[in-house]
Amino acid sequence: MLGLAFSAALLSVALVLPIPTVAVGTGGSSRQPAGPAKTYERCQRKTCRPTDGCPPGTIYVSQNDTRAAFTSIQAAIDSLGNSSAPAHILIAPGNYTEQLNVTRSGPLTLIGMSTRPWKGQAYADIDVNATAANDVQVWWNSANHDAIFTDNVFTGVLTVGPTLNATLTGSGPTGFPVPADTPFGCSDFRAYNIDFRNEFAPYSDGPAHAVGVSRANAGFYSCGLYSWQDTLYVGKLGNAYFYDTIIAGQTDFLYGFGTAYIEKSTLSLRSCGGGITAWKGTNTTFDNKYGVYIDKTQLIAANYTIAQKIKGQCALGRPWNAQHRSVFMDSYFDASIKPAGYIQWGSTDPRVNNYTFMATWDDYGPGYNETAERLSNGVTLVLTDEQVAAYRYPVDVFQSPDGSPGNVGWIDQSVLVG
Repeated sequence: MLGLAFSAALLSVALVLPIPTVAVGTGGSSRQPAGPAKTYERCQRKTCRPTDGCPPGTIYVSQNDTRAAFTSIQAAIDSLGNSSAPAHILIAPGNYTEQLNVTRSGPLTLIGMSTRPWKGQAYADIDVNATAANDVQVWWNSANHDAIFTDNVFTGVLTVGPTLNATLTGSGPTGFPVPADTPFGCSDFRAYNIDFRNEFAPYSDGPAHAVGVSRANAGFYSCGLYSWQDTLYVGKLGNAYFYDTIIAGQTDFLYGFGTAYIEKSTLSLRSCGGGITAWKGTNTTFDNKYGVYIDKTQLIAANYTIAQKIKGQCALGRPWNAQHRSVFMDSYFDASIKPAGYIQWGSTDPRVNNYTFMATWDDYGPGYNETAERLSNGVTLVLTDEQVAAYRYPVDVFQSPDGSPGNVGWIDQSVLVG
C-alpha cells in the first residue's frame, strides 16, 4: 500500500457510452486489432474450476465465490508483499468499489475473467449501437474538485508506483520534484480485460484519475479507462502501453511526463476541453523520448448526440510545458477534431517554443486537415516519414530509467510490433 488516506464521494450510476466504428485505415492497415491479446485466454474463460489454465499459484478473487482466496482485489495485492517473484491474480466478474495501489517491484498481472480473448473478440472495436463493458469493473468516483485533495493522485482508481512521493503529480509546468533516490516500482505490471472507472460527475469537474503510472512499467490489454478530466496520468520514469483499449475523457485526459504508447485503441471524446493530450518534457543528461504516442487509433465522439455538439472543437493537445511531446500516427480523426490540430496552453501563456513537439503523421478522416495544420504557425507539426521514424514503434520510445533504449521486455510480446 502507498499509505494514502484516500476518500471520495461515490456515485452509483455507471456511464457507459457507445462508440462508433469506422472503416479500415490508409495503406490497408486497420486501426483496430484483429483480436485481443490471447496470452491468458484459457485462464480468463468462465469455467466451473476458475483457475484452470492459469499460471501456477494464481490467486483467485471473487465477491461471492467461496472458493476465492479474497473478496477484494487490493487485499490480494497486499498479500504478495514486495516480493520480486512474478504473481498473477484472477478476478471474477463483478463491480469492485476500491482504490488499487501497486507498490511491489516484482511482476504482477491482473487478469479479468472474460470470454472475449477465447472467442477472439477485440474490446475497442465497437460501434454506435453497442456499449463497451468488461465483466470486471473497478470503481472509485473521486475528483480533485476545488483542490479538496493536496494532489490529484488521491483520486485514482488504480495507481502503480513505488511510493507516495513517486506518484504525486504536483502542479504547474514543473510538477512534483520526486526525490532522486526514489526506487523503481513494478518492473512488469499488466492488466487484461478490466475497466477502471472514475465517474465522479458526467462532465469535467476537476482532475479525476482512472489510472496513474509512475516509476513503473505497465501494460493494459483490452481494458477501459473511463473518466472526464486527466483520465490517464503517466508520471516521471513511467512507461505505459495500451493495446485494444478504450480511454474516455473530456479535458487533458492523456497527461503526464513519462512515456505512453497507445496502439489500435479508441480515444472516446465525451466532450471537449483543453486538449486530448497535455504533456510536459523533462531535461535529462541523455536524449529522452518522454511523450505520448498514439498509433492506429480512432479519435471519435462518444455517441451520436455529443458528436453534433463538438464538431470541430476538440484539440489534439496543448503543452503542459513547452517541452510537450506527442505524435498521432496513422490514426482516424472524426469530425470532432479541430482543423488545426493542437492549440497553445492559453492566450497569455502559450508554452510553445522551438522545443515543443506536437505532431501528426499520416492521419486521416473527416477531422484531419493537413492544410490547416500546416497553417497553425508551428503549433501543429506535420511530420515526414523520416521525421516520424524515431517514434514509430514502442521499441523506439520506451527507455529504462538510465535512458537505455528498447525497453520493451515488459510488453506482451504477442501484440508487440517493432
